[in-house]
Amino acid sequence: MKIHKEGYQTIIISTVIVAVIIVLTMLLIMPAYPLVGWILVMGIIGLLIFILSFFRIPARTHSEGDELIVAPCDGTVVVMEEVEADEYFKDRRLQLSIFMSPLNVHVNRNPVSGEVQYSQYHKGKYLVAWHPKSSTENERHSVVYKSGNKELLVKQIAGALAKRIVNYLKPGDKVQLGAEMGFIKFGSRVDLLLPLDTKMEVKLNQKVKGGVTVLAKW
Repeated sequence: MKIHKEGYQTIIISTVIVAVIIVLTMLLIMPAYPLVGWILVMGIIGLLIFILSFFRIPARTHSEGDELIVAPCDGTVVVMEEVEADEYFKDRRLQLSIFMSPLNVHVNRNPVSGEVQYSQYHKGKYLVAWHPKSSTENERHSVVYKSGNKELLVKQIAGALAKRIVNYLKPGDKVQLGAEMGFIKFGSRVDLLLPLDTKMEVKLNQKVKGGVTVLAKW
């Protein structure tokens, strides 16, 4: 398992803060209240372990296939419905939304191989990720991929805790299925807008793994 580069600064700052708190606890609290001191030390170490795990990149074998659309992130499928596209597309699309909890791996991956047609950041609100309006009103970054003669749109959407979206793609980039496309810090969701004739391979409330779970087929 590796640590994602987006976490280096956060981990360094967190480690320094944790070290200072532990030293102060041992000097000021433990002599008089040893039990309270040890509880505080264990709690702060647990928080640091959580931060480390948030930026983890587990070793995985990714799915492969030109006809496959794989999960761009870890999480739970919370929406599967037909919607009127509100960005880039002018037609109706199938929306599939994946909710990412703070415990999920937060690397975002390309759901298909192909060429990036569109990449746009949008400022916005920080509604909870499962709010129906989070797809259109929250901070988000949208990417359109073209694979063969098909196109799909992926939205990285910020939530109440996630206030930093990272995306590495720009129009014209040639990308591979399963390769990194970005990162969302501390929980959020990812939406996919797919053609209506896409064959879905997952169900509502299903747990999925980024780069591994096949969401649909062209």
